[in-house]
Amino acid sequence: MTDTLTSPDYSVERVATPVRESVHVVLPSFVDGAFDSLAVDCPFVFSVDGRHGMTYVGWDGVGYQTAVAWRDESGSWGRGEVVFPRDPADPLREFNAAMTSIVRDNDLRSPGELRSIDGWYYGTFHAYPGSGYETGPASIGFARSRDLMSWERVGGVLSPADADAGQWERGGLYKSWLMEHDGLFYVFYNAKDVDDYGSVVVPPPWIEQTGVAVSSDLVSWKRLSSTPVLPVGPAGAFDERFASDPCVLRDGDTWVMFYFGLAADGHAREGFAVSSDLVTWTKSSSVLIDVGMTGAIDALYAHKPAVITWDGRLEHYYTAVSLLESPVVVGQHLQHELRGIARATDRA
Repeated sequence: MTDTLTSPDYSVERVATPVRESVHVVLPSFVDGAFDSLAVDCPFVFSVDGRHGMTYVGWDGVGYQTAVAWRDESGSWGRGEVVFPRDPADPLREFNAAMTSIVRDNDLRSPGELRSIDGWYYGTFHAYPGSGYETGPASIGFARSRDLMSWERVGGVLSPADADAGQWERGGLYKSWLMEHDGLFYVFYNAKDVDDYGSVVVPPPWIEQTGVAVSSDLVSWKRLSSTPVLPVGPAGAFDERFASDPCVLRDGDTWVMFYFGLAADGHAREGFAVSSDLVTWTKSSSVLIDVGMTGAIDALYAHKPAVITWDGRLEHYYTAVSLLESPVVVGQHLQHELRGIARATDRA
């Protein structure tokens, strides 16, 4: 694998996970009425109290809800339990509650132990304002929990209507990554420039790029740049349409942002960028996880990274999407794609 970073100081071999598994580790249930009846998405992996855990999002035709699952000694994942559901009494969470990260140890080479801050675990989520698949411009909220099973809203909201929001994010804010560093909370997030719900064009007509905001208290947030810190690439690049879904970890003195790119061919692939200050990022042109061959579980999309080191092995979890051979009828919905969570590692 050849890397073409502008800076020669960081090699793609440090983050490569070439051993890709051919089956999903988590699948939708296809059970009408279940939180994950149609799809599962957006993995976040972590350790806590000696256990290996994963949060992920389930889609049921109304909106997103978030579950937590645990890995057993054999390496298999149990069925997820909803811990962050929709809340009809909360205007932000009425239709969606997609938690996508919890503050953890920032070290790429660590087992990703969750950080308890004053006895609380802090997470970030995004939510769309309407019922249906990602309907309307989404906003980002924050929540806290003492036990990972019961969560309450905390802090402020990042909105596409904020006074310091750039034009590039006016269409809505997507998947976010929350971390703490040097006394500040950072939230990295991708956003789109226009809200064009319902479009069936491939690739979609909007552009998705990644920004960052900081806060000392999770209440007041300040964007560090009026433009994306990770913009889309040039024509022909694997990320010419989207540069999305950041997962930000530190490898020695280098910060690494794992993200996915969407190309003009309509396929999503995983890549990475590096930084010394969390604001200025240099992309690698190397694709860490490409889409699979026809018939593979990730033949359409290999995207939405969650990276961790368990038992000395680098593991890269991602959402793998392919077309079903025959559509599945679940309640009133006809599901054409299989959207599940997959894993690649640096060695067998």
